Amino acid sequence: MRAFTCVPRQHRLASGENEAWRQQLNGLQQITYALHTSLFPLDPYLASMPLPPMTGHLEPRRRLSQAARTGKLPQVLLVTGPAGIGKQRLALWLAQLVLCLHPAGEPCGRCRSCRLVADLAHADVHWFVPILRPKAAEAGKQIEEAAEALAVVMEERRAKPLYPQPDGMAGHPIAVVRLLQRSAGLTSVEGGRRVYIVGEAERLVPQESSQEAANALLKLLEEPPPGSLFVLTSVDARRLLPTMRSRAVPVRLNRLSDAEVGEFLRQQLDPAPSPGELAERVALGAGSIGQALRAGEESDKAYRAAGQLLEAILQGTGPTLERALKQAPWSARGEFTAMLDALADTLGEAARESLGQPTRRPVPPALRRRSDPTPLLKAMEHVAEAREAAWGNVNPQILLAVLGQDLAEAL
Repeated sequence: MRAFTCVPRQHRLASGENEAWRQQLNGLQQITYALHTSLFPLDPYLASMPLPPMTGHLEPRRRLSQAARTGKLPQVLLVTGPAGIGKQRLALWLAQLVLCLHPAGEPCGRCRSCRLVADLAHADVHWFVPILRPKAAEAGKQIEEAAEALAVVMEERRAKPLYPQPDGMAGHPIAVVRLLQRSAGLTSVEGGRRVYIVGEAERLVPQESSQEAANALLKLLEEPPPGSLFVLTSVDARRLLPTMRSRAVPVRLNRLSDAEVGEFLRQQLDPAPSPGELAERVALGAGSIGQALRAGEESDKAYRAAGQLLEAILQGTGPTLERALKQAPWSARGEFTAMLDALADTLGEAARESLGQPTRRPVPPALRRRSDPTPLLKAMEHVAEAREAAWGNVNPQILLAVLGQDLAEAL
């Protein structure tokens, strides 16, 4: 992926001012990138290929390929479908397709462009994933912090292609959208199309408790720059602003077959699962590779712990303090932060249900049928504060007791 260049505020690339400066910057980027790829060439036999293989979704791929060949591929696509079925992987497949030097029905997978995309190293492919909100107060510093956070995530995904779900408190804050806007104002490094992927685009709204980030992105989608391709992914289109949905052409992905999920697990899991374990994971996956990979892992434990905490909080002060005392007074990271992430996600699901939107996971009975999402969003803010504090030298027992009191007042 392209290394983001943070441009000083006095240089507004999209405004048309300082055209000479814009050309100089683009030239410098192209020279820098050319030097990098010439000094460190990607040998087709030695270069790492971190992307897992594209699995299933043959009919949507056929339609997208045909649209690309005939010049009818829309500039803004919204890919929806259940969690863990490969929506963002399809977006990267599409990036390979439109940038492939020898395109056919599928990306060739061997040319320089295909290999760069597979290595998450193509200068004209920008993958925006949920990150934690920048801590800086000044807008320019926020953008720099967001760029650094995205670069770290890309490095992690190169090292671990079968990546876990993003942090429960991660989202697409306004700094990320401003970074995207600045990137869209630059010309292509390779001279072809530029591809912008916004994974889990539904996190534009709830994590900000407002529509600022979503509205900022909407302005870009209304008039996408020439030669650009925007691919947004979401579990459900209804989680995005109606105005944003109206600017995008929908691409719906269904669940994968058990055979496709099983074949993926056989090829990618190391060590290889036993036949019994494989069958169990495929069954638990229910057509979702992501769900199958997480089956039997710590995620279910974290959500159970979050549900038990919410139940104790809603029962009163006594049960809340009793639950806090059960928490080990050390190691605020690991299982404790996983529980906080699950707690934030559970509250977010309850907020979506209160707005009449579909949910990904069951909402605890005590949080159902609420007509106002405001208390739930306030509770999410308290969890975010506790999540940040957990990264410091704190006592998890005390932190959980304080959080329980805050959540009881909010809910």
